[in-house]
Order: sequence, then C-alpha cells, then structure tokens
Amino acid sequence: MASETPAAARTRRDQLRDFLRTRRARLTPEDVGMAAGGRRRTPGLRREEVAVLAGVGVSWYTWLEQGRDINVSVEVLDAISGALRLNGPERIHLYTLAGVNPPRDGGPRATSVTPELRNLIEAWMPRPAMLRDRYWNLLVLNGTARTVFGYGDTDHNCLVTFFTNARYRAMHVHWASVAPDVVAAFRADAARFPDDTEFGRLVDDLSTVSPDFAELWARHDVGDHVQTVKAVLHPEAGDLVFDKTTLTVADRPDWTLELYNPRPGTGTEDRLALLAHAPAATSA
Repeated sequence: MASETPAAARTRRDQLRDFLRTRRARLTPEDVGMAAGGRRRTPGLRREEVAVLAGVGVSWYTWLEQGRDINVSVEVLDAISGALRLNGPERIHLYTLAGVNPPRDGGPRATSVTPELRNLIEAWMPRPAMLRDRYWNLLVLNGTARTVFGYGDTDHNCLVTFFTNARYRAMHVHWASVAPDVVAAFRADAARFPDDTEFGRLVDDLSTVSPDFAELWARHDVGDHVQTVKAVLHPEAGDLVFDKTTLTVADRPDWTLELYNPRPGTGTEDRLALLAHAPAATSA
C-alpha cells in the first residue's frame, strides 16, 4: 500500500484491533463446529480458538488483534477471514486495515442488472445512457443511445462495434483521433484482470477482423477513462455534441455507466427532439 504517516498507521491498527474483536465476538463455538467448553466471561470465540481455526500461532494472532506493527501475508489474512466467516466487503476491509492491498475481484459475476439501474438509464432519456461490463459488453442501452450512436441489433460490445460497424464509424466525427485512446483505455481495463482469459480471446478475435485495432493494440499504449466530448453526425438530426461522463457502479466495480449530456451552445438538445421516436430502452 501507499506510504502513510505514523499517526495514520496507528489509527489503522487501532481500527484493525476493534474490527477483529467485534468479528470474533459475534461468533459462538457452535457456529464454527467447536465445543463450547464451559461458561465464558465474554461473548464470542476466544483468541486461541480463532488461531486454531486459522492455523496460525496464538501469540501471533494476539499481536495482530492488539494492533501491533507486524508483517502479515495474504495467505494468513485469507485464513483469518475464513475463521471469522467474513463476507466479501469485510474481507477487503481486513486487508486494508492490515496494510495489505485488497485482493482483486476473482472473476465476473452474474450479469443481472437491477431494476433500479435500468430505471436510471431509461430515465436519462432523451439523453443517451448505457451500461457495460468489464469486457465492454453492452448490458443496457436506452433508446436514445441506440438511435444517436448507431447501435444495431447485432451490436453487443462497444469495442467491437467501434472497429467493425461501418455506420457507427461514419457517424462519429472524430473516430480516427479517438481510436488510440479507446484502445489504450481497454488495455488498462484488461490489465486489471490478468487471469481473465476472455480479454485475450476478445483481442485475438477483433485483431483478426480489424487491422486498425490490431495496429493500435500492438502499440501497447495505456490510458485512463476520462470525461470527454463525443461528436456525432446523425443522418437525421445533424451535428450532435455530448459531454460524456463515465461512472463506476459501486456494488459492481467491473461495470461502467456512461451518461451523455448535450454540450451547451451546440444546439444538441434541440436536435434531440427530432429523435423523440427512438425505441424504448432494451438490453443489448
């Protein structure tokens, strides 16, 4: 983790002490398959019981719970997480308080989009909005995003559409200038999940059908997602210019919400009225 001041380190270890004590106190020996062993002065598991369950030394666990400045490994933290029956957020919190980088997301989860998130995307109309996953697969598009940006029924991935959909490419005024940034941002996203082979499959497949993508991917450029301006020449509405804001979904950090606002002074908001007949929001 990043360097911290002595005062910040003390505060972190104090919080670690309290966190471990409260997690231990909420469990009973019966919860973890151990004999109660008589009356207890305080509720919950004893320190030595947690140590046994985690397979670590009693003294070492005691030092950890006391907030002493000791080194701790990922394997030991995982063992303690299991012994204390920590859930996902609690496990990450334990890593953070122990001064260790939290583990990466183990893999993609179910792609069920909540009704609340779908409602937000639909309510953003008549402005465009979309939701995509870690691979840039389109999970939800509202009707305006589909109509304004040229997505068809066969478009299921932002990156693939960007490089293979001729209508999409023709409508995007600055396609050539933004293409390197698009690929650089995708490379940065892929690097967050080094064990996920789906990224490699997607890159290989797209490189086969798009020489432009293959050439840009070979540069190994890396970039961030930033707020940008997106300009579109729509065949019916004319010039449309949007401020694009990219947001991470809090409980699904591998999902990205993209919201588009008409850029002031460009007449985009008025031109969007011409597209009021856009189809309703649907899943990609």
